[in-house]
Amino acid sequence: MSIQWNIPEQRLSPHAVNLWRISAIIWNVIGFLILAVLLILDSIYGWKTWIGWILWGITAISVLYAVWDIFIQPTWLYKHWYYDVNEEFLQLKRGALTKVHQIIPMAKVQSVTTNQGPLMRKYGLYSVSVGTMGSSHEIPALPEEVALALRHQIASYARINEVDE
Repeated sequence: MSIQWNIPEQRLSPHAVNLWRISAIIWNVIGFLILAVLLILDSIYGWKTWIGWILWGITAISVLYAVWDIFIQPTWLYKHWYYDVNEEFLQLKRGALTKVHQIIPMAKVQSVTTNQGPLMRKYGLYSVSVGTMGSSHEIPALPEEVALALRHQIASYARINEVDE
């Protein structure tokens, strides 16, 4: 018996790229502030020379990582993130270098929730988390209408009794 899988075609919100970039900027700024404090402490207290070299090496690597994290990775994530839902399965497909294609049977779904943080609220986005017995799966950065409809659809397919928020 051979099952024919349709390739997932549903996309995330285009605002996901901006959301991920802002998040990356915030975390990289925090990291650079910590490095700056350590470099200042190194110059004030004259720590051993090798500590200064290590701090400058970490700073150089952090600059390269920040370029990747802010400018390249969000576009790649968006370009290679798909999902699809039908009565039997939830499919999640993501990844450019390491491709991941997950197929979650609706019979295994135990919970479905929507989440929205402060940055997501700015763009009107939600993430949908689907819980199974052994793990949790997330579809990030969906517009509000799509996320709420998807939550209801998955709950209906999985026959989950919904509790109003």
